[in-house]
Amino acid sequence: MAARDYGQYSGVSRAMELVGERWALLIVRDLLVGPRRYGELAEGLPRIPSNILAARLKELQSAGVIRRAPRSRVIVYELTPYGRELEPVVLAFGAWGFKAMGQPRDEQVITPDSLTMDLRTTFRAQVAAKLPPTAYAAQFGGAELLIRVKGRTLDVTRGDGPADLAFVAGPDIHLLILGELAPARAITTGVIKVLHGRADLLDRFASTFNLVA
Repeated sequence: MAARDYGQYSGVSRAMELVGERWALLIVRDLLVGPRRYGELAEGLPRIPSNILAARLKELQSAGVIRRAPRSRVIVYELTPYGRELEPVVLAFGAWGFKAMGQPRDEQVITPDSLTMDLRTTFRAQVAAKLPPTAYAAQFGGAELLIRVKGRTLDVTRGDGPADLAFVAGPDIHLLILGELAPARAITTGVIKVLHGRADLLDRFASTFNLVA
């Protein structure tokens, strides 16, 4: 029996054999945002030992989940079409885990890629389709993102830019997304600090990004 072979003829067990090792799905998560160089993957996963990152990349390549590709004189890792089929799985898994996140611990970090995927996880396209196009400039921990919503389309990029609402979010932002904290209350309690723009648009943000049952 090979290593990590569960000895079962099952789709779930086979999926676990391919991407169930520690760090594997987080690598896939970050590559769902876009191709990344080795150093960028290491930076986005600051606790992963370099030998483990190299091993996981090799394993995911062997499984046909990712591939190496030349981009502007550098080599990047990107998902294959087969690997991109994991997107709905990762989003569903993230939505399930989001409900149990609680307060961030001091040693936990928020990265732009992890935050981008959390936004994609909680995005409600059917709600956004009924709302006017809106741009949000948001700061979460050390991550700064420009979030553009137009109809059913969500575009998240790093950095700042023109926005209808700019805000800094505190650690309790997850309560807003879970529907446990009203937008107005989030502002008055300091969970959300509005930098500029229309504060009432936080209601729109809370409707567009939520995991309310």
